Amino acid sequence: MDAVESGLLAARAQFAITISFHIVLAAFTIGLANFLMVLEGLWLLRGRKIYLDVYRYWLKIFALTVAVGTASGLILEYQFGLNWSRLSTQAADILGPLMFYEVLAAFFLEAGFLGVMLFGLKKVGPRVHFFATCAVASGSLISAFWILSANSWMQTPAGFSIGIDGRFIAQDWWAIIFNPSFPYRLVHMTLAAMLGTATLVAGASAWQVLKQPENPRARLQYSMALWTILVLAPTQIVVGHFHAEHSLVVQPQKVAAIEGSWTRPPEGAGEPMRLFAVPDMEEGRNHWELAIPRIGSLYLRYNLTGSIAALDEFAPHDIPPVPIVFFAFRFMVGLGLLMLGQGLISWVLRRRHRLFRARWMMRGCVLLAPAGFLAMLSGWVVTEVGRQPFTVYGLLRTADSLSSVSHRQVIASTWSILGFYLLIFGIGLWVLLRILRKPAQKDEPGPQPTLADETGDA
Repeated sequence: MDAVESGLLAARAQFAITISFHIVLAAFTIGLANFLMVLEGLWLLRGRKIYLDVYRYWLKIFALTVAVGTASGLILEYQFGLNWSRLSTQAADILGPLMFYEVLAAFFLEAGFLGVMLFGLKKVGPRVHFFATCAVASGSLISAFWILSANSWMQTPAGFSIGIDGRFIAQDWWAIIFNPSFPYRLVHMTLAAMLGTATLVAGASAWQVLKQPENPRARLQYSMALWTILVLAPTQIVVGHFHAEHSLVVQPQKVAAIEGSWTRPPEGAGEPMRLFAVPDMEEGRNHWELAIPRIGSLYLRYNLTGSIAALDEFAPHDIPPVPIVFFAFRFMVGLGLLMLGQGLISWVLRRRHRLFRARWMMRGCVLLAPAGFLAMLSGWVVTEVGRQPFTVYGLLRTADSLSSVSHRQVIASTWSILGFYLLIFGIGLWVLLRILRKPAQKDEPGPQPTLADETGDA
C-alpha cells in the first residue's frame, strides 16, 4: 500500500470514528427533544404531575446529551477541515450555505431556547416554557433537515454546474436542497432517531420497572416507549423499502453490493434473496451462500422473474467494498425485525393486561436498549460505504477529496481524537448510567412549575 492509499484509509477511518460517535448523540438529542415536548404537552393538557416528573427526569439526560454532543460535533468539524480540504474547496459553493443554515438552526434556535427549557419554568411559566421546549425540538429537526440535505446532495447531486476549475457551482437551490434522495433520507433518518431513543427509553424503563415494579413513572415511560416502537418500527421498514427502491435507480452499484449480486441470473430465473454469504472482492463471487430463489425479485421488481444490475456490469474501480455493505445491511435489517417483534409482543401483552408483569419481556427490552442506535449506525455504514469510491457520487472521487496531509499526521490526530472521545464519552456514559439506575420519583428535582400546587399526582 503506497503513501496515498494509506493516507486515504487513515482519513476514512478517522471520519468513521468521529461520525459514529457524534451521530448517536445527535439522533438521541432529536429523539429526546421530541419526547420531552410530548411529555410537557401531556402535562399541560391533562394536568397530571406524573408527566412533569418524567419530563424533569429526562431533561437531565437531555442536558448531558447536548453537552457531550457539542464536544463531539466540534471534533467532527475539525477533522473535516483537516482531512477533506479538497472536497471543501470543490463543493464549498453548495455545502457551505447548507452547513451555515444548519449552524443557524442549531446555535440560534436550539441553544437560544435551551436555557429557558433547562432553567426557566419557574420564571416564564408553563406555557412559555412549553413554547421553548417546542422550539428546541423543532430546532433539532431543522438542524437534521440541513445536514441531511447536504449529505443527500453528495449522494444524488442536482441543481449545479461545474466551473472551468472543476468546482461545483450552485444553479438551482430548490433542486439542490430537495435533491432526489433527500425526502427518503430525511424521513428514514428521523424515524431512526425516534426509534433509537424509544428502544433506549424502553430498555432503561424496563430495568427500572424490574427493580421498582409499582413505580408509576417508570411504568409510564416504559409504556410510551413501547407504543412508539409499535408504531414506528413497521413504518420504518416500509420507508426503508422505498428508500432502497429509489437507490436501485440512482445508485445501482450500492444495491448490487447490498444484495451480493455479482452476476445476473439466467433470463427468467429471478433474483434470489441471499440470507448469508461471504462476498469475495478478488474472485468476484460469494462463498457459503445461503439464498431463497426468486424472493429477491419479489421485493426488488414485484415479480418472480426480474433481476437487477449486477456488480460485474460496473467498472471494478467503481464498486464499493461489498463485504462491509452486505453485512451491515443484514445487521440493520435483523435489528429492525427484532424491534418490530418487540413492538408487536408489547401490544399482545398490553391487550392481555400483562405488560407490567411479563418480566421476560422487560429483560428482552433491556437487551434491546441499544438496538435502535446500532441499526442506525449500520444504516449509515451502508449509506456511506456504499457510496464509495466517491464523495460526490459519480463526480468527485474520495481519493481526490483528500487534503495534502501525510498518513502519519492523520493517524496521530486519529489517536488523539479517539482518546478524547473515549474520555468524554466514558464520563458521559458513567453519568448517564448513574441517572438511569433509579427511576423518576414524585417531585423529581428540577425547575419548579407555577402550577405545582394546582395539579395532582397520578
